[in-house]
Amino acid sequence: MPADSEPLLDVRDLTVAYESERGMVTAVDRVSFTLRPGEILGLAGESGCGKSTIALALPRLLRSPAVITGGQVLFDGKDVLDLDDRAIRSVRWRDISLVFQNAMNALNPVLRLSSQITDVIRTHDKVSAGEARARAGELLDMVGIGRDRLSSYPHQLSGGMRQRAAIAIALALRPRLVVLDEPTTALDVVVQREILDELRLLQGRLGFAVLFVSHDLELLAEFTDRIAIMYAGRIVEWAPSLPLLDRAAHPYTRGLLAASPDLRGTRAATRQGLPGTPPDLADPPPGCRFAQRCEHATEVCRGTEPVLLPLPDAAPSHVAACHLYPQEVGAR
Repeated sequence: MPADSEPLLDVRDLTVAYESERGMVTAVDRVSFTLRPGEILGLAGESGCGKSTIALALPRLLRSPAVITGGQVLFDGKDVLDLDDRAIRSVRWRDISLVFQNAMNALNPVLRLSSQITDVIRTHDKVSAGEARARAGELLDMVGIGRDRLSSYPHQLSGGMRQRAAIAIALALRPRLVVLDEPTTALDVVVQREILDELRLLQGRLGFAVLFVSHDLELLAEFTDRIAIMYAGRIVEWAPSLPLLDRAAHPYTRGLLAASPDLRGTRAATRQGLPGTPPDLADPPPGCRFAQRCEHATEVCRGTEPVLLPLPDAAPSHVAACHLYPQEVGAR
């Protein structure tokens, strides 16, 4: 992947809110990031930080009470948010596909796998039923299930096989971007490893870009090129994956790492949870949203919002939004 290649996905100031009895709750607040062809970007953070909302916003799969209130989602130069219903349907699965957290909920329990895969293919491609079924068999072979399972219902498969089937459906039209919304959360660690190894092989073979949403930083570091850290609806740090583990700059990122099992450390290593709770997004505090939980917080942190800027003595690709580091006057 050339470092200077044009972005496949360019998200600019994406803002998503949920309608509630208390008014509009902004769950994703002016989030921006880019993803280049063939790149794997990780998106990490606590539950409720906005990760899955972003995953669903990219192909415009959010449902009421969610509303995209601002920003742009440029895919190959075209703003997905400006497309009409017919145009966005042509983008889903052909250009941008999604693998959900729980395959049992994502798959239709009363349809055989063959019907679910061929439905995706024939909706977008003018092919015969026989050709679509043959392609469905190839897809199951590719993800390691075997075409003999085409006639199976989802409940007849193990959890790992269901997740592989969901991946097969996501790859049915050879999309250029695959969004993985915590695809292995419900699986045991052995099956999780098998699924991720298979995904890595498929990504190398087919060349699609990946946005991988997870709360597991160690897992993301093994699988991704870069990681963006979200907190309370905003990105607070991003960096190349392994340098982020070794030189995390934002106190929140350090807290996540301190609370996670270190796969490279010793069994006796002590884990420490983050104190406090995330802020109420219906009425977020001024300044840094992590200030209420941060041991380094000052009055500046509680009154002035920090912005994402390159860190001193770090690569330009490592940025953080924190008053522990110099903040340029007038920077947004």
